[in-house]
Amino acid sequence: MKSLISIILLAVLFTAGAACAQAQAPQFPCEDDARFGEFDFWVGEWDVHTAAGVFAGSNVIESHHRNCVLIENWSSASGGGGMSINYLDHASGEWVQIWNDATGNQINIRGGMTDDGMLLVGTIHYVAKNATLQFRGLWTLLADGRVRQFFEQYDEEAETWATWFEGFYSRKTAE
Repeated sequence: MKSLISIILLAVLFTAGAACAQAQAPQFPCEDDARFGEFDFWVGEWDVHTAAGVFAGSNVIESHHRNCVLIENWSSASGGGGMSINYLDHASGEWVQIWNDATGNQINIRGGMTDDGMLLVGTIHYVAKNATLQFRGLWTLLADGRVRQFFEQYDEEAETWATWFEGFYSRKTAE
């Protein structure tokens, strides 16, 4: 009888402990976990110029759903556009970017913060050509508050990485 009472008491304590743990879980965990803020330096409204100073377009990056998702909306100076969803894959600890645009580019990259900035690596798929190539992007917060975005695509024939796009983000000023 004593062992039955001990088992029942342990079961009650275990159930109460599990309920307590659930009750203490944060309701909005992305707001409470600093890793979800690692890419916040990119959030804002930006004018983007090439390394040569030519206006490339405008980009708006917004934090949504209590800091769980960053949404990018790109408008190219040439009239095109695209968007991405960026999030921390909590299970792997990696940041993920999924990009699509009107020209048929689909980018799927993942990674995380390095000493040089946010480095994401994966693939770019060209829908029109039905070709998939290795791709990587690096976002670096510069000392003057700008952000450098540097994309490279792997050239299989030359067996080297080639610059795909380099842009310098400057915050739009209030008008």
